[in-house]
Amino acid sequence: MRITQGTFSFLPDFTPTETKAQIEYALAQGWAVSIEYTDDPHPRNTYWEMWGNPMFDLKDAAGAVMELDECRAAHPNHYIRVMAFDSTRGFETARLSFIVNRPAHEPGFTLQRQEAEGRNIRYTVTGYETQKPEGERYK
Repeated sequence: MRITQGTFSFLPDFTPTETKAQIEYALAQGWAVSIEYTDDPHPRNTYWEMWGNPMFDLKDAAGAVMELDECRAAHPNHYIRVMAFDSTRGFETARLSFIVNRPAHEPGFTLQRQEAEGRNIRYTVTGYETQKPEGERYK
């Protein structure tokens, strides 16, 4: 199963050149870039771990690519995404988000159905890997 979150999620993975081009586009728009990673890509888990600080004053994509490479080296079996934020209106607005690194094996999610009062049915989505402790997922 392939996790589909963020922009470009239904496309094949970007090459390093394509990733750099997207970062250059974000910087040309005046957006701040940050790198985030997680081993729990649940759709409701929107707050991933931040790699370093957001790069607000970055002018060259090479700085973000260097941070991305360091994050990949430290967390090769995690999901890693690039985020771009626009702060022109006085608050941070996510303008661009795309996954740039995935584990070699993505086991996916299970859907649990629960019948509730009346004719209501509740569903819960749980990642298979979250049954393992944090740090031991996706090895």
